[in-house]
Amino acid sequence: RDAGLDVMLMMDSVTRLCQAQREIGLAAGEPPVTRGFPPSSFAILPRLLERSGTCNGDGSITAFYTVLIEGDDENDPVGDAVRAILDGHLFLSRRLAGQAVYPSVDPTLSVSRLLVDLATPPEYQLAMRAREMWSEYERVRDLVEVGAYRAGADPKVDKAISAYPRLKEWIRQAIGEGAERTAALAQLQQIVGVA
Repeated sequence: RDAGLDVMLMMDSVTRLCQAQREIGLAAGEPPVTRGFPPSSFAILPRLLERSGTCNGDGSITAFYTVLIEGDDENDPVGDAVRAILDGHLFLSRRLAGQAVYPSVDPTLSVSRLLVDLATPPEYQLAMRAREMWSEYERVRDLVEVGAYRAGADPKVDKAISAYPRLKEWIRQAIGEGAERTAALAQLQQIVGVA
């Protein structure tokens, strides 16, 4: 970036970096404050992660960082620290991968702070409606799977249950398969019923 070039950086993994810094910090006598991590484990993150993007002049760094989270723990301290710094994140779900949904991106846990700037107002509304339906299904998933949910008890939940298999199929994509934006948005509009 400093040389005016557009660079793509891929780092695997921020978690391992924090773990290595944890060993150094603990050996130096720092107290373990957050799940065994000393403060220096998190102090190094802004220096690394905030280099991404553009700066004065030409050049940019587009970065992809991986964060390993044990047991899909949404409250993992490294994951929390990284989410607080970056503009967006894709949360890969072990449960979706187990159902052969690839890419296994969980739409309710994945976030883009730039969506409001990148999508038109109708596209944004469509995305929020799809997330809401996915989330509504996830809330009652256990009841549905054991047969304890009674259809008609909540029309909003009924719509989410009906749409969920189609939403799951909509996010599934084979290796090498492309998706044309306009067609994908039209399909999503049919699934969630937003005019």
